[in-house]
Amino acid sequence: MDLLVIVVLVIAVALFFDFTNGFHDTANAMATPIATGAIKPKVAVGLAALLNLVGAFLSTEVAKTISGNLINEGPKGINITPAIIFAGLLGAVVWNMLTWLLGLPSSSSHALFGGLIGAAIVGAGFGVINYAVLLSNVIIPALLAPLVAGFVAFVCTLVAYAITQRVADDGANLRNRRGGFRYAQIFSSSLVALAHGTNDAQKTMGVITLVLISGGYQNSGTGPQLWVIAACAAAIALGTYSGGWRIIKTLGTGLTEVKPAQGFAAETSTAAAILASSHLGFALSTTQVASGAVIGSGLGRPGAVVRWRLAGKMAVGWLFTLPAAAAVGALAAFIAQWGLTGFILDAALGLGAILTIFLISRRSEERDLAGVSEVEVAADIVRRPERRKRVVARKK
Repeated sequence: MDLLVIVVLVIAVALFFDFTNGFHDTANAMATPIATGAIKPKVAVGLAALLNLVGAFLSTEVAKTISGNLINEGPKGINITPAIIFAGLLGAVVWNMLTWLLGLPSSSSHALFGGLIGAAIVGAGFGVINYAVLLSNVIIPALLAPLVAGFVAFVCTLVAYAITQRVADDGANLRNRRGGFRYAQIFSSSLVALAHGTNDAQKTMGVITLVLISGGYQNSGTGPQLWVIAACAAAIALGTYSGGWRIIKTLGTGLTEVKPAQGFAAETSTAAAILASSHLGFALSTTQVASGAVIGSGLGRPGAVVRWRLAGKMAVGWLFTLPAAAAVGALAAFIAQWGLTGFILDAALGLGAILTIFLISRRSEERDLAGVSEVEVAADIVRRPERRKRVVARKK
């Protein structure tokens, strides 16, 4: 198969991963404002999609980390082939789809890194990975960022509730003052969506740039081209607009019941952490940051209950993401070494896995919701449980 054809196919898979990143991570920005009723679901994802598109053009530091620093360059450029990068992308896409099916807010970023690392090691050996960059720009931020965002959200929530308690005259006035945070959430959630675009879209830009360099279509050491930036921005925006209602429900009400004041605190903390990381070139997991901020805000609100069992399941998913995606990427890379036959087999197996997961998701929705649309379910998470039951019963 012609090298150009392989490069084009790899770019197509990379953009599909970018699309899955968008619908997988929509919840990062819009779960809490939907949960508090600050914004309607379709408006929320539309706004998030637009701001993801804008954010993707604001920085390329994270893209450079992936294309020029994470994978060591040899004397003739990148030491891995486009087929190996294709294998790594398959690992990331399959894990993304599986965790979406389960409704787990796992890290699309770590799925991508895991898939690429596993494939690169099989294709070119352990020396192809720059472990110093992996540690400083990926692993350490992954450990610290959720803790920092959670602590900041905890403090901000405490302050917000303390201030509104002091200035309120009675219970009704107190509810009105805290309800004002619902409108502030529109701004804070928009900031998270913008930050998400500046960090997550860049990861796919970095992968496409890596493919172009490895195929000899771009000089080593250069950053993403304008058409790459535009394509990745459009792909993640389309993915975001398609929604991600399973994960929105997990983050919106699964971890803790979110009120407007704590939602505002969680979103501003998330946005600050992501924007700072994008500026420094850290390939951060926006999912982990958002989840940490939601937990921190739940701890800061008096009377709130954090569902630690679900938080524990999410943490286990985070721990398994990188090695699981690496294992799938490594297997796909092993098959890719069989030449054209291996490449075609990889493509067939990857497509089969994606279609299978999608069909399972549709069947489970038809069985559990009996015709209630995903948008209605996302909107209904702000209602009382008994009202939700009436909506489902009416649709039946």
